[in-house]
Formats: sequence, structure tokens, C-alpha cells
Amino acid sequence: MGQHFTNEEGEQADIDVAELQEWYKKFVVECPSGTLFMHEFKCFFGVQDNQEAAEYIETMFKAFDKNGDNTIDFLEYVAALNLVLRGKLEHKLRWTFKVYDKDGNGCIDKPELLEIVDSIYRLKKVCRSEMVERTPLLSPEEVVERIFQLVDENGDGQLSLDEFIDGARKDKWVMKMLQMDINPGGWIVEQRRKSALF
Repeated sequence: MGQHFTNEEGEQADIDVAELQEWYKKFVVECPSGTLFMHEFKCFFGVQDNQEAAEYIETMFKAFDKNGDNTIDFLEYVAALNLVLRGKLEHKLRWTFKVYDKDGNGCIDKPELLEIVDSIYRLKKVCRSEMVERTPLLSPEEVVERIFQLVDENGDGQLSLDEFIDGARKDKWVMKMLQMDINPGGWIVEQRRKSALF
């Protein structure tokens, strides 16, 4: 028997009771106050000392903070974990679009996309600090230009939600670039592993 909650698209989603209880235990251990604050979220991703990467994580935090109270409560935490760990591709792309659309006007322009792509490049650099440094083949500016060439179907200089989703589905390179592929699922699993050791 599972518990139901409504996801971002208004659909009912099932979560196993045992899994929900496990998530709650982890949440209480990580957030004894019952809420996750921005500084804790940054610590979770290990970017508190890197301003560029921290900006990207702040954007993610704001997208998960559904009610805009500058904290993530348990229900928001469950919704975020469910999206990251089990969400359908379209749901993840819709969420990613929302993150990219910083001004909330329903379209992504080049400066918005550049800001995120640039932050992702910096964050990936931080995440692989112990690995051999790999130089990206394209600069963030070149990535943005190429995405717009491939995805902006009507040539208006903005990406609509439909263009964003269609472009990601049609082109594997665009999908890789548009998905916020910093592997939060992997980080969550790693955090669970670490907390289980203590």
C-alpha cells in the first residue's frame, strides 16, 4: 500500500510507505529543524565555498521550494527526490525549463540559458576536482548558440516550453546539454551511503 501525493503536473504519484518512512528518517537526520535551508542545501552539494557553483545550486533550491518560503519542507523534499530518482523524462524537462526560465515569463532567452550553462560548466569542474581536468570542446557561449540554432524553431530568439521539450527529444546532444545533468540522483545515493556508515 502506498501513499499518494500530487506531482508538479497535477498527477497522482504513489510512494511506498517504507520508502517514505526511510526518506523521512533521512530528512530528520539531515534537517532536525524539519526544514532544509539554503546553506544546508549548498553544504549537501559541497559548493558553499564556490560562488559560481553556489548560484546554480541556489537556482535548483528555488525550483524545489514550491511555496517560496526559502526553505524546503518534507513534502517539497519528497517531491524533489521523487522527480530526481523516478521522474519521467518530460517531467524532468519541464522542471529543468522552470529552472532555466529565471524571470518566469514562459520562455528562455540566450542570457538565461548562458547563465545556467556557464554555472553547470563551473559546477562540473568543482565536482570532478579530484579527476583529471577535461577541457570542454565548446565554450558556454558556443553551447548556447548551437542549442538555439537547433531548437529555436520559429527563430524568435526565445525557447518556449514546447521547443525546449521537442528539441531535447529530437537531438541527443541537445538533450545532454539541456538536462541539468549534474547527476543529483548519484549525489543523493552517495549521501545516503555516507549517512548509513555513521
